[in-house]
Amino acid sequence: MNRPGHDAIASAADLVDRGVCWLGRAVSWLCLAMVLLTGFVVVLRYLFDQGWIWMQELVTWMHAAVFMLAAAYTLSRDEHVRVDIFYRKLSPRGRAVVDTAGVILLLLPTCGWILHTGIGYVTASWSMAEASRETGGMPGLFVLKTLIVITPVLLVLEGIAFVLRAWLTLPDAAGTERN
Repeated sequence: MNRPGHDAIASAADLVDRGVCWLGRAVSWLCLAMVLLTGFVVVLRYLFDQGWIWMQELVTWMHAAVFMLAAAYTLSRDEHVRVDIFYRKLSPRGRAVVDTAGVILLLLPTCGWILHTGIGYVTASWSMAEASRETGGMPGLFVLKTLIVITPVLLVLEGIAFVLRAWLTLPDAAGTERN
């Protein structure tokens, strides 16, 4: 038996999941691009004695994008770091309680702190159209720094969806599974 609003809550959690998963899969292609570009940089440097700072920085930028944009994807797949000594032995309800506590006590405050401290940093970077300090480096460093704000927002959204999913999939009092 569905509770009122159950379908709307489940739909909202699914929408967040779909968006985060799409982004995670899209960003994963940057791993291949990093490998290929790094190989190209090595070939240019050691075979042709050529090198471009912007190309090396681009590898670093892609790595940052993968790390920061895939964090919420990792949470959505339930592959984040967890001390699993007791968790695996818990009932579904116990796991939901632990997941909820983790999101409320750890994830949300951490994301709040990152947003609070990072927003000024990102705003300052945008206001001066910050670029690489290196001669021949990448322009538009402010775009990369924007990930400092995007990452915690994605993590908060996925954390909420994670908790909702944990509670919505519990068996109800009658012992039947919810949809």
